[in-house]
Amino acid sequence: MLETSEIVGLFVAAAAGGAINAVAGGGTLVTFPTLLFFKTPSIVANATSTLALVLGTGGSLYGYRKHIDPVRVWLWRFVPVSIVGGGLGAWLLTRTQEKTFANLVPFLILFATVLFLVQGVVRKFIAKEIDVNATQTDRGVWLAVVFQFGVAVYGGYFGAGIGILMLAALGFIGLKNIYEMNTLKTILGSLINLIAAIWFMASGLINWPKMWVMTAGAVIGYFLAAHYSQKIPANRVRQIITAIGFLLSGITFYQQFVR
Repeated sequence: MLETSEIVGLFVAAAAGGAINAVAGGGTLVTFPTLLFFKTPSIVANATSTLALVLGTGGSLYGYRKHIDPVRVWLWRFVPVSIVGGGLGAWLLTRTQEKTFANLVPFLILFATVLFLVQGVVRKFIAKEIDVNATQTDRGVWLAVVFQFGVAVYGGYFGAGIGILMLAALGFIGLKNIYEMNTLKTILGSLINLIAAIWFMASGLINWPKMWVMTAGAVIGYFLAAHYSQKIPANRVRQIITAIGFLLSGITFYQQFVR
């Protein structure tokens, strides 16, 4: 049986993690340390956090439902590599040490946040705007597909910050509507985490009582953030995403190299 303090702590952490994931990604950096705080083994904590957040994604997808149709054209390009990469990353987690890959997390988040921050300037500098109906032979689109595969592998392995990475890539291939970008990011991130979660369940790595508590919190956090973030001007959402990226980068640098 879970104690009341643990139930409250896990629920609040999952709600916060779901909200962060709905806006930019990085909710794992709230849920994962909270599970560790409550004496959950690290790999079990990672697996439990992944499953709880992916089950909570339904609230976010419902909140973004009106933006799904405009991004359908991109799904067939990104879904297959997201599924394969997510499975590969989950497989690697159960067979390798976490520390080496975890040391890359701060650099990945920082790099992606800087990309997201300067994407508009860079796009104007290179004078290349890619239309939403770009052909599948377009070099920029397929570079984004390859990048998405790498993001998916990382997402299946640990996952913190994959939303920031995907938003950066989507911006560079020409998507401009931040809400459509968030919708596509949420769908792809959900697939990555779902594939990883299936592998973790098959491997017996889920703490089920803790997972159900966190799922309830994540659903609420996802839905509220997905719904209310659309009432904020797009520029403000971009500012929030950038701030979250730098904050997550600072936290992970501290966790990996200072503490």
